[in-house]
Parts: sequence; C-alpha cells; structure tokens
Amino acid sequence: MALHRFGLQLTALLLTSAFITTAYAETLEVALAKAAPNANAKVIALAVRATQCSRAQSTVQAQRLAVIDYSLPSTEQRLWVFDLKKRKLLFHELVAHGRNSGENMATLFSNQNESFATSIGLFRTQESYRGSNGYSLRMEGLEPGFNDNAFDRAIVIHGAPYVSPVLARANGRIGRSLGCPAVRPAIAHKLIDSMKDGQLLFSYYPDQRWLKTSSYINCGSGTVASSEKTTKRQ
Repeated sequence: MALHRFGLQLTALLLTSAFITTAYAETLEVALAKAAPNANAKVIALAVRATQCSRAQSTVQAQRLAVIDYSLPSTEQRLWVFDLKKRKLLFHELVAHGRNSGENMATLFSNQNESFATSIGLFRTQESYRGSNGYSLRMEGLEPGFNDNAFDRAIVIHGAPYVSPVLARANGRIGRSLGCPAVRPAIAHKLIDSMKDGQLLFSYYPDQRWLKTSSYINCGSGTVASSEKTTKRQ
C-alpha cells in the first residue's frame, strides 16, 4: 500500500513538473513575442521551444537568447537578443548572412567547410576573443548535420562595416560574410558581451527537413513545420 501511494505521489510530482515547465515556456513565449512585436510569433515560439529543450538537457542555463529570422531580407532588422530572466529585448539589429547563401534573401544554407554559407539551427556561445575581424564570439553548433561544424568553420559573431543601413539603401542589401552572423561594428562589442559564455542563438529558416528532424524543436509534443518554403543545401 505504501509503495502504491509512493508511486502515485511520484507520478503526480512528475506531471506537475512537466506542467510547470510547459506553462513557463508558454509564458516566456508570450513575453518575448510582446517584447518583439515585429518578430514572427511562430519563430519566437520555435526559439523558446528549442531553448527549453536545451535547458532540460544541459546543466548550463542560458540567460540570453538571440533569434535570427533568415526568412527576412538582409535589409530588415532580423536579429533579436532577449534577456530571458528579465524577459526584455536587448537588441534588434541587422545581421549578415554568408555570401553563398544568397543576395538580399538567404535561400541556401550549409554545414560544410569553405561553403561560405550560413548555417541554421541552435547554437551555444563560447568565449569572446580578438581575431582578424576584431572582437568576436565563438559558437558551438548543437544540431548534427545542420550546424555542428560551426566551430571548425570559425562561424562567429563579429562586427563588420558592410552591415550598414546606408549600404542597404544604396545596394538593395547589406554586405555578406563568409558564413558568420556579422553585425554593425557600433554595437558588436556590447552585443557580444551580452551573448558570451553559454548563451543561445537560434538561427531560423523554414527548411522542412530541419523543422521535421531537429531534436531541439521536436523534443516536446508535436512538430512545427508550417511553411511551404524549401531550402537549397550543399
């Protein structure tokens, strides 16, 4: 009888924990969508889902989340950085894609070395450093087949003068990187400092294979793959 009672209590505790986690994720999703009204709410929902999955699998609890929506043109501010604890927006910025990913619109994504294309999926940031592009931030790709070569490819966040609204107006697009999510030099240092040491970056594009197979998007109940867009892949 005592064992039966214990089993019921354990089941209730597990169900309560799952409910609290789900409720927290839904509340976080609403808060971030409210903080970034110009962002696609479905993309924010996917980013929150991936964040919650990462938190459940890791002892490192991210305090900030960057979301990049590569379905938007490079001339639009398609990068959002959130403080997850305070649930507020820290940055809303332009961000470059790789030169082989497309012109103003990114349509091709790659995980291969020397592809000079952007990778999609969930990344965890590492340490900052000073390199050929100045103050930069290393990242680890968490999704096999989609971005897990990011560290070896030196896919980092850095400032670049070609990320400029002036160039966007003059050329119909901002400049392109070798695959890195480059940002404006004026905000690069502050943005990198806010994102270094174990934070998360969610790089989105409606790639059907990724949406259907990502272990971070699909670790909960159901699969989100609502867009009809297709992605070229190298």
